[in-house]
Amino acid sequence: MDGNNHQIETITALAAKHGVKVPILIDLIHVTQYLWKAANSFFYSGDPAARAWVKQQTAKILAGRHRDVRAGIRRRATTYGYSPAERAGADECAAYLENKQDYLDYPAFLAAGWPVASGLIEGAARWLIKDRMEVTGARWGLDSAEAVLRLRALRGNGDLDDYLGYHFQQEKHRNHDSRYQQACDLAA
Repeated sequence: MDGNNHQIETITALAAKHGVKVPILIDLIHVTQYLWKAANSFFYSGDPAARAWVKQQTAKILAGRHRDVRAGIRRRATTYGYSPAERAGADECAAYLENKQDYLDYPAFLAAGWPVASGLIEGAARWLIKDRMEVTGARWGLDSAEAVLRLRALRGNGDLDDYLGYHFQQEKHRNHDSRYQQACDLAA
């Protein structure tokens, strides 16, 4: 997610309500945007060293060292004596990293094989939902849209054949086997 406090609060409340644990991670792209704010405090516009610095800090954050990055940003701004206006981007970045520290466990997400940036998720959402639901002339009710999306997800995950086998087995049991069982029970 992008780090919006309302989103975090809503997800946390809903997870607690339903008794589930939902791992929350701030999208790496959003964290990198804050690193660029700090870089703009430390480097002249267009300085290639800024890009290298952001890349180094991003690697540290991906390795789970967000506290080191935060401390380094504050230390650099103080050591070089930046004025409050000059260090504003650096302070904003450090505060962001501190406020979101509970949602920066990139090593755990990477170890689990989960995405840490939104590009993959946004692409999947576009394929799963937008490409199907925004077909010209299509009109959807909630139930039919959900059914189509579930089938599309099963197909995309490669689970459609297994699901259809299970579905047909359940239909046979519900509509065929149970009727004949009732008839056998009545005849006996």
